[in-house]
Amino acid sequence: MQRKNLPPADFRHVYEFYLRFGDIDSQGHVNNVKFLGYLEDARLEMFHGDPVRKGEQPVRGMVISRHEIDYKLPLLPTVYPVRVETWVTEARAASFKLAYEVRDDENVYATATSTLVAFDVEGNRLRRFTPEEREFIGRYMPPADR
Repeated sequence: MQRKNLPPADFRHVYEFYLRFGDIDSQGHVNNVKFLGYLEDARLEMFHGDPVRKGEQPVRGMVISRHEIDYKLPLLPTVYPVRVETWVTEARAASFKLAYEVRDDENVYATATSTLVAFDVEGNRLRRFTPEEREFIGRYMPPADR
């Protein structure tokens, strides 16, 4: 499960961060719960962090219906950045799946998936994606899956 020193594919969003002292548990590695926070930070940057959009929200009203994480290696304290690479693996009329790799240049520490569902906050119900939302989501799909 290694991709040594390869750049991420063009369709992957890359969120880079440094581990914090509080992320480390009594066993000397990153606590498993912290990984969900890393995935959330990566999603937020993917949907809201593009400076070209200047604060626009390309996908509105989303809820998470599922998370699944496979821990591959312990993530130990390091002074080097860690990154979360995120991409879309499946898109439907009202939901899509994200895949993630929590990694550095040498190792993959965890892989994960999340299912996100379009939600009408005012109506308190599920909804379908708008054409603009589908276009945005499609940017993060492998070309063969678009």
